[in-house]
Amino acid sequence: MRRLLRAVLRVLVVAWASPTTLIGLLLLAVGVATGGRAARVRGVLEAHGGWLPWALARLPVGRGGVAAVTLGHVVLGTSAEALAATRAHERAHVAQCERWGPLFLPAYAIASLWAFVRGADAYRDNGFEREAFAVERDYAARRDDTWAHAGARPTPETTERRI
Repeated sequence: MRRLLRAVLRVLVVAWASPTTLIGLLLLAVGVATGGRAARVRGVLEAHGGWLPWALARLPVGRGGVAAVTLGHVVLGTSAEALAATRAHERAHVAQCERWGPLFLPAYAIASLWAFVRGADAYRDNGFEREAFAVERDYAARRDDTWAHAGARPTPETTERRI
């Protein structure tokens, strides 16, 4: 019974985030159609290459765009390396999309606007980004603590399935 309840809740969470995911799927399709690659990594679709590096370099965030962006259960990146490097950060955004559902994109835009109006950085001081950066720092700290005694770094863990 508990397993069934978890499955039903997962379906509801995916459905709640689906409006944002659909936008991500459309952009993923463009990326793949223009020579990019896509894979499912731990339940999230990731795509890189093709048209995506060009598009992500033109986003009005920071200098030269971004390495990756999350739209629901889809993460679009400039390269496979960029996706691996930003995985913890982008998974925080996936969780945010699951919480906020169709309100995520408008809420993210409002948070950026609010930071800008206050004279802060519209990207770094956006509450959604601050949370994602905190998750990323926590992940890096845990990884360093876990592997410091072994003298080696783990290889990136992925359960990747090409699409």
